[in-house]
Amino acid sequence: MSEQSPSTTEPPLQGKRSIIIITGLSGAGKSNAMRAFEDAGYYCIDNLPPRMIPAVMERDGQEGPDGVVVVMDTRGRRYFGEELERSLEAVEHANGWEKKVLFIESDDRTLVRRYQESRRPHPAARNGDVLEAIRAERRDLSTLREKADVVVDTSGYSTLDARMRFKKLAETLTGRLTVSLISFGFKHGAPMDVDMLLDVRFLPNPHYDPELRPLTGQDVPVRDTVLAHADTQEFLGRLRDFLAFLIPRYAEEGKTYFTLGIGCTGGRHRSVAIVEELARHLREEGVESNEIDIFVRHRDIEGR
Repeated sequence: MSEQSPSTTEPPLQGKRSIIIITGLSGAGKSNAMRAFEDAGYYCIDNLPPRMIPAVMERDGQEGPDGVVVVMDTRGRRYFGEELERSLEAVEHANGWEKKVLFIESDDRTLVRRYQESRRPHPAARNGDVLEAIRAERRDLSTLREKADVVVDTSGYSTLDARMRFKKLAETLTGRLTVSLISFGFKHGAPMDVDMLLDVRFLPNPHYDPELRPLTGQDVPVRDTVLAHADTQEFLGRLRDFLAFLIPRYAEEGKTYFTLGIGCTGGRHRSVAIVEELARHLREEGVESNEIDIFVRHRDIEGR
């Protein structure tokens, strides 16, 4: 349990009370998420028995924290059965509190690799079968995933990417809108945590140029090649106009997270160049502001 939040930050959601339930797959990043919320000024509690969640929310007057984070994992589900679902239903009817459920997951391959690298046992593994434990946990938590307000897939995240993503998420739940632009490769599977997905495989592929193949969309030769096509410019122009219309209206409506996925075949050339150019344009046009953040992630730029 975290005893206190950093004194250098103000409590979140001034004048409002908020409880964030963080749950998800073991090894997907719940501890990193909790640290990000703690840094943002939330009071964080790890592995609280679900039946005690309503008690945390009981307070007289304005005493106590305005922002509370409770982290639950498969151990709580194993020890307490369906109590978490029942506690969430009780939270729904609590007066004066806003509730958000954050579910964190990764694909099987990423989770197996993380457990192999850390050499830590999976909490649900029997006879050392990590993959079967991951799949069983995914099945057990499927109902909670359906109830989640925000789902974050950390597959392929670097440590820095994960830290920044959760930092941005903690900030958005205090009222800011984060616009996440994610490049990816369809051959590695489409990301699960996107609000909108666009396919740029209609553009000529730099992969077939031997000089460009080892490079990525962050390199000038690839970027210039992708952006030089007339179809690229028309696509970007239409997309810029669409986002210029959409993003401010999401912010006005109080939406805190909008994720746009842009995919090509491998996720290294076309999608990366498009995301970089789109982010540059949005920043230059002043879309990023005190109310709106732009976050860029290239999921498959290093290949798999």
